[in-house]
Amino acid sequence: MGALAIRQVRKAYGGAQVLKGIDLEIEAGGFLILVGPSGCGKSTLLSIIAGLDAPSAGSVHIGGRDVTALASKDRDIAMVFQSYALYPNMTVAQNIAFALEMRKVPRPAREAAVQRVAQMLQIGHLLGRKPGQLSGGQRQRVAMGRALAREPRLFLFDEPLSNLDAKLRVEMRAEIKQLHQRTRITTVYVTHDQVEAMTLGDRIAVMKDGLVQQFGTPAEIYGRPANRFVAEFIGSPAMNMVPAERQGQALVAQGQALETVPAQRAALSAQGSDRLVCGLRPESLSFADAGLPGRLSLVEPTGPETYASVDTAIGRLVARVPGLLQAREGESVHLRWDAADMHLFDAISGVRVG
Repeated sequence: MGALAIRQVRKAYGGAQVLKGIDLEIEAGGFLILVGPSGCGKSTLLSIIAGLDAPSAGSVHIGGRDVTALASKDRDIAMVFQSYALYPNMTVAQNIAFALEMRKVPRPAREAAVQRVAQMLQIGHLLGRKPGQLSGGQRQRVAMGRALAREPRLFLFDEPLSNLDAKLRVEMRAEIKQLHQRTRITTVYVTHDQVEAMTLGDRIAVMKDGLVQQFGTPAEIYGRPANRFVAEFIGSPAMNMVPAERQGQALVAQGQALETVPAQRAALSAQGSDRLVCGLRPESLSFADAGLPGRLSLVEPTGPETYASVDTAIGRLVARVPGLLQAREGESVHLRWDAADMHLFDAISGVRVG
């Protein structure tokens, strides 16, 4: 059994099923991301792992031990919240040492732990200040330091970067990843931000409506999404979705025959339904002299790349192209893509078919 194992965890509030049978496992030193839209159950699951809430059914195992019935303080975990949760009347050093003091750790060991994490997080010069004298990023480092000082078996993050501005989020994201690389403490991180999910985790659980839609590496989640929801949720801009239908082994969208590769044609032959949805990542589309004709309706330059919306016979498609686009809105263009980059989903169930 891994460092964390979640077995058929369910949670109901009254008649509402919030978690509907969650099975997840990560090895020691792993970094698990729980990602999904608001209301999907990810924070509820984190609370159950932390012992702040009890499951209606199922079990939680940490380090091979069933901790389902244990109080939070007995699980050897540390948690970093979105709100920082620092004591305003204490200094940074006192905040970091507080949990150790409550556990009756001797003063010399507490002071050594404070110095260790302060050096690791580069906040040694802030130890004498109080939270009100710190920036948002500094307060988040102190919250992380307080959790790290305990050297827990499991590190839990509950949307810790949500209150920070965009630039600081990028910086703190890199710091959290580097911190994990140095400490190798098993980590579970909750976020609704798919960029955080892709850049931080070595395993991602994409959740929706109390269920795990897909569990895998970032490459697996992005490159081979299990269903339409995962495909559209992970990636920015979102994957283009084109309604299509099977005609024998051919794939047709709005009267336009779409090129397919042998593996896709085999999947089409095995598919029970004729109604499909074709998914195309924006970066899979490129402008060419020939291809699917369309009219450029919107150009959004971001600096290193441009998002271009093109109205075509099969619908509006968004392309992500490198650099600045020379064409202007209203111009006629052609789009091309490699058939192997196309994803196929069942139009009814949303499940991947090829």
